[in-house]
Amino acid sequence: MSQTISVTCRERAPRRAAAAMLAALAASAMFGTGVAGAPPPAASAAAPAAAATTAAPAAAPAPAADAATDTKGLDTEIQGLKKDVVDLNKDLFVLEEELLFPANTQVAVFLSMDVGDFFSLDSVQLKIDQKEVINYLYTPREVDALLKGGVQRLYVGNLKVGSHELVAFFNGKGPNDRAYKRGASLRFEKGVGAKYLELKIDDRQKKLQPEFEIKDWE
Repeated sequence: MSQTISVTCRERAPRRAAAAMLAALAASAMFGTGVAGAPPPAASAAAPAAAATTAAPAAAPAPAADAATDTKGLDTEIQGLKKDVVDLNKDLFVLEEELLFPANTQVAVFLSMDVGDFFSLDSVQLKIDQKEVINYLYTPREVDALLKGGVQRLYVGNLKVGSHELVAFFNGKGPNDRAYKRGASLRFEKGVGAKYLELKIDDRQKKLQPEFEIKDWE
């Protein structure tokens, strides 16, 4: 009787182990863990698809790069057109002056200034042959540009060949911030060709006052 019980228990042990393994396999299949923690085939197959889906948007910036290139090209073209317009305006200005003031009758008057504490320029009046041709009022910015070495083309006009007289009146403030008005005159000969004259305002250090003169550019 004891031998029969012992044999029966020995035969049932392998069967119980096999049943336990089958139960474990069924549970792993149910929860998607796989044997020994290995990922199920469905999850492994889905991973490359997900990676491909994530990597796909990398090609999207191409249209933006093309748009940036087109914008840069358009800006370059606009800058080129602006330069062409400026050059054309310069050519038209030169042509207009040549038509209005031919070289054989042209007279131009320039103004330069090198002063310190003795004179502050407000305005200049020009007369040619006793006829007023210009009365120019200066802004602080223009005076500052002259003090920095700028030269102003004050007047351009036409004169016939012969003898002429230029008279200039300078108005401003002199020493001690007082009203100051001085004049200068020059008789000159207008020949065939353009004539250029310069009004110069300088400091006269010895007399502590400004000096005004008209220079004829031969």
